[in-house]
Amino acid sequence: MGLFSRHKPKIKVQTTKKDGYSGWVKCTHCHEMIHASELEKNIHCCPKCDSHYRLSGTQRIQLFADGNTFEEMFTEYKPLDPLGFVDTETYVKRLEIAKKASGRDEAVLVGVCELAGRKVALGALDFSFMAGSMGSVVGERLTLLIEHALAENLPLIIVSASGGARMQESALSLMQMAKTSAALAKLHEKGLPYISVLTNPTTGGVTASFATLGDIIIAEPDALIAFAGPRVVEQSMRQKLPPGAQRSEFLLERGMIDCIVNRHQLKEKVSQMLLFLCDNHRAVQEPQDLKKTYGDTVGHLPRKLQELLALVEEKQLQTLYERD
Repeated sequence: MGLFSRHKPKIKVQTTKKDGYSGWVKCTHCHEMIHASELEKNIHCCPKCDSHYRLSGTQRIQLFADGNTFEEMFTEYKPLDPLGFVDTETYVKRLEIAKKASGRDEAVLVGVCELAGRKVALGALDFSFMAGSMGSVVGERLTLLIEHALAENLPLIIVSASGGARMQESALSLMQMAKTSAALAKLHEKGLPYISVLTNPTTGGVTASFATLGDIIIAEPDALIAFAGPRVVEQSMRQKLPPGAQRSEFLLERGMIDCIVNRHQLKEKVSQMLLFLCDNHRAVQEPQDLKKTYGDTVGHLPRKLQELLALVEEKQLQTLYERD
């Protein structure tokens, strides 16, 4: 009976399995093992294949802003539930879950900061908050940021990462497309530059409004940029999309975006573009500096910009047409 009366076994039983790969993650692109600290140090880009992983809104701000210069604005605007929307969960419940998961009160951060010593208006969507969806407060904060840039004569930068309009706010969400677009039209009329940065993913109503209205549209490598996702398009068209469709490289070839910039060079490139767009001495910028601004994508620029580069290099425009 002694065998059955023992309370503590002599052999130690391990109830939880120790993970020998603790702190390591597997790259979804090249399938190599990467340590989390190494990934973080590399701005969340795979050091093996350079695949770009998603950043939070706060990390995006840190990527662009000099030091601690970012001052968040318009945080007094909070999301409500005017429609009393309910699907499998109430909208109020979904907002609470999103706040706990992201540590944010909405899917956008807006404010002013210094970028390479230049004061700019900066906004960034946070995909971790309800997939970066655009509701009334997101649209209002972005519109107020645009109006602030207009009043203070500041260049504007918006970094997008979104699943589109927020379905829980129905038509109120769709109205933000028109509101942000109208505000950007006023910014354009005043001649203030707006640089739009598209990251993975940028889709739906965000793509169909402010994200694609930039004076210069930059995308990160291999970013999904679309109105409807590839699965929806394939189901509606009843045919397969070509390889790489709706990715930034595909869109660059077809002229929807201006250039693709690696995350490590993003701040420098945006700074150079602002130097060209804002400063009076941009007309005498050296040709090599112009090429550096646009990087390897200079061959994909519209003809007018190619002509501008040719003028700066004092070449005959005829040679451009002969190559065509």
